[in-house]
Amino acid sequence: METVIHFMNDSVEFYKWSLTIADKHVEEWPMMSSPLPTLGISILYLLFLWVGPLYMQNREPFQLRKTLIVYNFSMVLLNFYICKELLLGSRAAGYSYLCQPVNYSNDVNEVRIASALWWYCISKGVEFLDTVFFIMRKKFNQVSFLHVYHHCTMFILWWIGIKWVPGGQSFFGAMINSGIHVLMYGYYGLAAFGPKIQNYLWWKKYLTIIQMIQFHVTIGHAAHSLYTGCPFPTWMQWALIGYAVTFIILFANFYYQTYRRQPCLKSAKPAVNGISNGTSKTSEVTENGTKQKKGKGKHD
Repeated sequence: METVIHFMNDSVEFYKWSLTIADKHVEEWPMMSSPLPTLGISILYLLFLWVGPLYMQNREPFQLRKTLIVYNFSMVLLNFYICKELLLGSRAAGYSYLCQPVNYSNDVNEVRIASALWWYCISKGVEFLDTVFFIMRKKFNQVSFLHVYHHCTMFILWWIGIKWVPGGQSFFGAMINSGIHVLMYGYYGLAAFGPKIQNYLWWKKYLTIIQMIQFHVTIGHAAHSLYTGCPFPTWMQWALIGYAVTFIILFANFYYQTYRRQPCLKSAKPAVNGISNGTSKTSEVTENGTKQKKGKGKHD
């Protein structure tokens, strides 16, 4: 017991010390003064993963077509804004794409980049709705480990990133990822219109490939910075490499299971990249290898 108390006291002291080197730009911004709101939302998300299916167990699935259309295209606009701000802000600040230290000054372009990264972090919290829509539509098989791991960790880890490193090379991965999310949510939004549009959405697997390329680029970018001694926080570089490796493994497994192992199965509509938000191209779902007709769901 004494060891546990000692560990907790050391953890508190370390956190207090870390606050002394946190970025002063963001400490008064919404949700940034304390980790409790982010942790609280994440815990509620994990609780919903348990409570949601129990609530929906004996209920008809919701259709949510209009809701999904509005949500997905709203996410397109949000991610486009983030990508645009990071691109224009980094160019205006004269950022290097190979090595860019963090500038903690009050330069207008640095604040612009920090603001865009804050919105990027917030967007990861909004993306919890992907899972909510899955569960409300009773697509429980889509709530995979990859799906939950991606959503829960991104929100928490990017809060850490914005708290301590809201600039410099942090912009690079966020800019690429938000650009990819423009394509992803555009796909989801179009798919939500129904079969007439879905017949033209032949390019879903290429989104998964683009995602995997993104992770390899992230590793290469961080490794280059470490090799050249770029004055960007080393702990952040190693964290990015380790995190990207986990995604490469998980996404590669998803791609193999979806597009290589069973390429002839057409009855199940897989998530675009293992983390989609419930739009479907078919009127059937597959559970435990057997087709089951969906019941008539509730409307919006």
